[in-house]
Amino acid sequence: MSTTLSPCMARSFRPGLPERLLSALASSSLPLLFILLWSSGYVAGKLALPHTGPLTLLVLRFGLAAVVLLAVAVATGAPWPHGAHAWGHLAVVGLLMQVLHFSGIYFALRWGLSAGVAGLLIGLMPLATALGAHLWLAQKLGGRQWLGLLGGLAGVALVVAGKPLGGAWSAYAAAGFGLLGLVAGTLYQKRYCAHMDLRSGAGVQMAVSAVAVALVAGPTEQFAIAWVPELVGAWLWLGLVNSIGAFSLMFIMIRRGQAGQVARLFFLIPGVSALMGFVLLGERLGPLALAGFALSALAVCGAVVKR
Repeated sequence: MSTTLSPCMARSFRPGLPERLLSALASSSLPLLFILLWSSGYVAGKLALPHTGPLTLLVLRFGLAAVVLLAVAVATGAPWPHGAHAWGHLAVVGLLMQVLHFSGIYFALRWGLSAGVAGLLIGLMPLATALGAHLWLAQKLGGRQWLGLLGGLAGVALVVAGKPLGGAWSAYAAAGFGLLGLVAGTLYQKRYCAHMDLRSGAGVQMAVSAVAVALVAGPTEQFAIAWVPELVGAWLWLGLVNSIGAFSLMFIMIRRGQAGQVARLFFLIPGVSALMGFVLLGERLGPLALAGFALSALAVCGAVVKR
């Protein structure tokens, strides 16, 4: 799974060599690659969690991404935030979009939630963000978006009914908090980060998140890690390919005027995540859960597609 980028950060980023290389890809391949990278995060997290704690895994993920992004920012001469308020806003976004979001998802996966169901809940992000913008930013929510939100929630209800966790509702609650963190971080970033550079801004967010999670992971998990190949591979994938790769692809599509397409892609993520979970983890969904996936996908797609 990867980090969400707001259009405000996209507008402030100056094109560099990585962007030019990625932009050289065919336009039709970018959406497919984005979906695959984003969806793979749930499976990679599921593979890594048997070998370390959720918070320790986040320390590894955020730390690796921070080192790479900050190195890129320094090497390319990226501008840095000006003033304490700018640094503070970046820290808040990191705590919401990174720490709260991924902590909720990883604890949910650890407590039994499948990769597909985790993808389904986060796939509701466009609808949840629209609702949050309505409540917090006073943006109008259209009738089609209200119907989409209700349809998405109904789909989730079918999935929960068709794939119970033996009473482990804490896993669903944790994933819900993860969605809340992603939505809150996205809205906060749109409001307060209009002049943040992608390279330095994302690097600072990752560094703040790594330190914050480490302060909790040490006392609670003692940084216990079983360095097996499965963990190392999942860690490198999460920290480099999933976080930085998917994040960069989302930025490129938004910068090229494809923000609406990015929103529409989220309705495909649950299905791709479920398919990856079936192939790589042996996770299965019953008929009722499959119907719920279909209903939620249609709800998200119908709500974000402009007529």
